Amino acid sequence: MAVKYAAFLLAISSLCAAQEMKEVLERLTRLEEQNRQLLQEVRELKQEMSRQEMSRQQISAQAAASSSEAPVPPGEKLAVQEQRVADLDQSKVGAEQRFPIALTGTVLFNAFLNGRNSSGQLKPVVASATAGAAGAGASLRQTVLGFNFNGPDLPGGGKASGTLFFDFFGGNGTSLNQLMRLRVATLDLAWKNTTVSFGQDKPIIAPREPDSLAQVGVSPLTGAGNLWLWSPQFRVEQRVAFGDNAGLRAQGGVYQTNESYEGSPASPRPGIEGRFEFWAQSADRRIEIAPGFHTSESHFDGQSVPSRIFSLDWLIRPLSRIDFTGQFFSGENTGVVGGLRQGITVLDYQARPVHAKGGWAQLAIHITPRMTFHFYGGQEDDRNVDLSLGSIAKNQEYAGNIMYHLAPNVVTSFEFSQVRTTYLGGNTAINPHYDLALAYLF
Repeated sequence: MAVKYAAFLLAISSLCAAQEMKEVLERLTRLEEQNRQLLQEVRELKQEMSRQEMSRQQISAQAAASSSEAPVPPGEKLAVQEQRVADLDQSKVGAEQRFPIALTGTVLFNAFLNGRNSSGQLKPVVASATAGAAGAGASLRQTVLGFNFNGPDLPGGGKASGTLFFDFFGGNGTSLNQLMRLRVATLDLAWKNTTVSFGQDKPIIAPREPDSLAQVGVSPLTGAGNLWLWSPQFRVEQRVAFGDNAGLRAQGGVYQTNESYEGSPASPRPGIEGRFEFWAQSADRRIEIAPGFHTSESHFDGQSVPSRIFSLDWLIRPLSRIDFTGQFFSGENTGVVGGLRQGITVLDYQARPVHAKGGWAQLAIHITPRMTFHFYGGQEDDRNVDLSLGSIAKNQEYAGNIMYHLAPNVVTSFEFSQVRTTYLGGNTAINPHYDLALAYLF
């Protein structure tokens, strides 16, 4: 009897154990299924959080870009400027080859008042020897329209890029006769330490210029120390680093000269140019010193006339808020690269180069991130013995302006300048110029 009772109890215990094991297995199955669901929800939550974080970063970046108050020097971007507009809103289009193209430029409005020796020009570069009536007006013809484009990768880790800039300074200047014209265009093939460029730009020996919104149709201080003439050219640049805080930029190339003398055009000639910029920096300080040279031969009235120019340009930044820039040049027949267009004279049936010295300098003071003062001036002094009566013996200009950023891409400026032109055998003519400008950068 006891044996039967024990067997019965054992059977009951086995049945109960089996039942409990089944329940445990079912519970484990449910837990495993819940774990899978939970893991799936965690993954989905992480993905959603990642999407929200990316969206938040994009919104923050757009807000930061639209609220930035850092000023950008207008002079460099107005001829070419490529860097300052990259931080602003841009309309982008795709080329047929699907290379990115960025539309950029400056819509520029000028209201101006001229003295009596302006010859009716918007911004005269020389003072007329004959006084007339004072003039005033407004213009949008110094507006600049441009494109920046990035091309394909090149063998050896290089990159192709370029720029193309136009303005509306052609025509006769009336409101219905303002023609578009090419200013600057470059095609750059760049590697880590070497860049090969083709295009139309300032002379290699004169890359810098003052900052002005009053004189954009031609470079500021044209005819008064700034060798500015945009012309077709080919150049090669080699960069050498002397550690992290110093280096050398060696540039050389062929520049197409302008051979127009007193309204008599002649065939352009190739000129050889070189420039060697030594730079060093530390913290907020920077210095750049660059000697350069130009050499070419002009053909005039069946005679060969040399053009030889030595130049020296600089940037000195002793403090983060102060920049001192400029250039000095000395040589002969400087009109071929943008000097006064009297580089050759004929005396006793002999064509002679006119010797000249000149240059310019600018002091820029960044008062606040929005406000900058610019004070600049320059002159070209041609040797009197090389000139005929009535020619320009000396041309000078002095100017000062204040630029204020109403917004990151909206700049207003007030500028006063005075041109003083001394004529050989005559008097010194003076023309003041007042300009109020409003620029929208895009």
